[in-house]
Amino acid sequence: MDNIYRRDHEMAYFSDEAVINQQFECKRAIREYNTVMPFEPEKGKECLRKSGINFGKIAYFEPPFHCEYGTHIYLGENFYANTGCVMLDVAKITIGKNAMLGPSVSIYTAGHPIHPDGRTKGFEYGIPITIGDNVWIGGSSVILPGVKIGNNVVIGAGSVVTKDIPDNVCAAENPCKVIREITDDDRRYYFKDREFDDEVWEKINSKE
Repeated sequence: MDNIYRRDHEMAYFSDEAVINQQFECKRAIREYNTVMPFEPEKGKECLRKSGINFGKIAYFEPPFHCEYGTHIYLGENFYANTGCVMLDVAKITIGKNAMLGPSVSIYTAGHPIHPDGRTKGFEYGIPITIGDNVWIGGSSVILPGVKIGNNVVIGAGSVVTKDIPDNVCAAENPCKVIREITDDDRRYYFKDREFDDEVWEKINSKE
């Protein structure tokens, strides 16, 4: 079986010419995206389309951004990533709606064998990552292969996420672990014990 098949079926594979050629079109498009953004948003959106990234009406990466294939990335509506985002999309990266990624967030589906005999022969693998709706990932966090992050999750800055994170929690640290549940008691606050002012609170509670 060829290495493209191996890569796409979560098997050990080697980055031969066929694999590398699949990356070139995406990398050209992303290089152009990083050049034209944020000053030419329509060109930027077209670059994302040419890269193969699957996205809704709104998807924005503050440049510079890097990914490998593009076609393995699926973004829900209203996606935002701050500067320095890296998505190693050897396997599928699926992110739900209303995602916010802080600066220098890295999402790695790619990995290499632990034992040097496999690694020095050039073998690698990709295991999918899934991130739910309404997730905020703090700056400089790293999401590792195979991780699933639930809905409405906050990942603290600098976290290394090695295991699945359930819905509706704050999680942080290295390795990342659940700190506490997110409840309705959190609605009124925007930072620690600081409450939204009445004008903002009215907008939050509006049905619009």
